Order: sequence, then C-alpha cells, then structure tokens
Amino acid sequence: MPNGKPTIAFIGFGEAGHAIASGLRETGLEGMAAWDILFPKSEGAKLKQAAEAIGVRVAQSAADAVRGADLVISAVTAASSTEAAQSVKSHLAGKPYFLDINSVSPGRKQNSARELGDAARYIDVAIIAPIYPARHQTPMLIAGPGAKGVAPVLSAIGMKISISGTEVGAAAAIKMVRSVMIKGIEALTLECFLAAARAGIVDEVAVSMKNNYPGLDWAKIVPYNLERMANHGERRAAEMEESAETLRELGVEPLMTVATVKRQREMGQIGTQQSVRVVLDKDRAAMLNAISTAARDRH
Repeated sequence: MPNGKPTIAFIGFGEAGHAIASGLRETGLEGMAAWDILFPKSEGAKLKQAAEAIGVRVAQSAADAVRGADLVISAVTAASSTEAAQSVKSHLAGKPYFLDINSVSPGRKQNSARELGDAARYIDVAIIAPIYPARHQTPMLIAGPGAKGVAPVLSAIGMKISISGTEVGAAAAIKMVRSVMIKGIEALTLECFLAAARAGIVDEVAVSMKNNYPGLDWAKIVPYNLERMANHGERRAAEMEESAETLRELGVEPLMTVATVKRQREMGQIGTQQSVRVVLDKDRAAMLNAISTAARDRH
C-alpha cells in the first residue's frame, strides 16, 4: 500500500460505489479504479462521467480494474453479486480484501466467498444506514475470518466499521433481518396513507397514530418513506427478495416480506413517472395525490 493507503477497485459504480468513492476522494485518497458492466453501453456514459469527475480511473474491464488492488469493493445488483466475484477471481493477485457490500442473504454471501476461495480475503459487509450524506463514513458492519485484519485499514481511511463476527454471513444476517422491518414499514406507510388520502382522512390518521407512537413525527415520516420508495423501490424490492431468502434460510416463512417486495416494486415503477417525480420534494399532500393518480392509472 503506497504511503499506507490502499489501492481500491470498485466493481459496480452505481449510487453506493460512487458515494463511497467520492467521499474517499475528498479525503485525498488516490489510486481508485472502477468497472461497471454498463460502461461499454450508452446507459453507462453518466456512470463513467461521474467516475472521471471525481478522479476515479474508468477501467476497460473487471480485470483492468482489480489489477494491483489492495481492496476490491463489490457494489453491484443483488442478483449479480456472485457473478461479480466470478468476474475478478482469476485476475486477483496478492490476496486482496474483497468487500462484498451487496444487500444479499447470508447464504448468497457464503456462496460468493466459496467462489473466490483463496484468491481473495472475502469480507461480508452490510451498510446499515442510507449511503448519503455520510458516504464512506456511513456505518457498516463487517464479518468473516479477515474482518479483524481489514478493520484497521478501513478505519484509517475514515470508514465507520463495526465487526459482527468471524463467520461470513454474520453481517448480512443483521442487514437482511433488519430490512424486514425498515422496508416493511415503508410499504405499510404507502398502503396506509394512500388509502387515507383516498378517504380524505390523512391528517386524522396521522394524528391518531400519535396515541400509539408518540415519539414519531408522521408529518416527516410519510413523505420520507414515499420518496425513498419512489426513488429506490426497484432496488429495495430486490433487497427484500434477499431478505425473504434469508428468512427461508432461517426457517421463517416470509409472508409479510414477500408482500413488501410487491409493494416496493410497484412504487419503484410508479416513481419513474414524471407526474410523481416532480412532486418528490413537495409536501405530503402533493406526493400522495400524484401517487394515488398514478396508481389508479396502472389498474
């Protein structure tokens, strides 16, 4: 590691990868490269421009990105997490740390770790808060046999790390089980307040909830949860499918979680409509009205 600072390769350069890279770059960290399967396609132009704008080298391939890397950060879609590990395995040298920050089940992370074998030191990473505004300083859990070894490296570059255990999947389990509640509450918020809006009783329902949850400000919770689903519903649905798989691995039937998948995905699709996008920074009433209209039009 030159000057004690790691060389980092990002496999996947969407929101999470870019957020972490931009935060690290502002601390003065150099020697970062990125590869995303969208780079060669027209829809990857914005991703490449985003990388270049913050001084991250745009790699020509996964192999090019990981060449000489001390840390490989995998930040792809949930369905592609094992494929990402496979894409770099034969190109790794010196057993770098492989940080799998993808929101997938413990079983899927264990599969990825087995796939890499001795080619890398696999680290199970769980991001447990929104990636913005903290970016690379967003709280993360890490687990695996190499967790204690990588913790000082990550802490030295400003990352906020807690060790969950020495077994791959220990961090993922916390993330996935936690998401049952976090994303489930988002889905219930939509369902409850969409019905309330159509019944003309939004304020009354919000006020009545104070009786049960006096510490929660529903005036803020409702628009926040709706905005998160509108902007990230598709990705959150994919994560909830992994949460459902986690519950199955644990012998729990994921009845509520499967329903959350459907509601998150539907809202993610509604959120792409311009009539909804233009009100995501507006008040609760405007958001609910636009979402209600868009939802009616779908059925």
